[in-house]
Amino acid sequence: MTSAPTTIDAYIAGFPEDVQPVLRRVREVIRRAAPEATEAMKYGVPTFVLQGNLVHFGGFQRHVGLYPGPSGIAAFEAELAEYESAKGSVRFPLGAPLPVKLIEKIVRFRVEEQAQLGARRAKKATAPKKAAAPKKAAPKKAAAPKKAAAPKKPPGR
Repeated sequence: MTSAPTTIDAYIAGFPEDVQPVLRRVREVIRRAAPEATEAMKYGVPTFVLQGNLVHFGGFQRHVGLYPGPSGIAAFEAELAEYESAKGSVRFPLGAPLPVKLIEKIVRFRVEEQAQLGARRAKKATAPKKAAAPKKAAPKKAAAPKKAAAPKKPPGR
């Protein structure tokens, strides 16, 4: 049993020689579109990280998968129409020209999206915290009426 690759280079090296250049090209395109992103292996596939997961990619028997998340697919729905896609992924068939410009556009879109997310997080972190409103005491429940004590029987009866 072989262990999963721990680097993107090792991941790419595990593919047939005719697929490796395609995976290297995808990696290069992502690097160029997101130079500030760092590389990692997550979920068993190459991942670029920039204030969270930016985009993943992976090689398969008949295609290269790109995983920009649902927003990255939705934003380019018309341009991705000719490719098989799902909620957060798209498949680029091996043997067909790689849509480099489209991949760049998707990655740049995700970079901008992550920058906006990071700005919102930073703003939230530096915003003065609101004082918690004092808790109101719960209204007291009315006590249930007490049952009247049964009259005592006189002794001897």
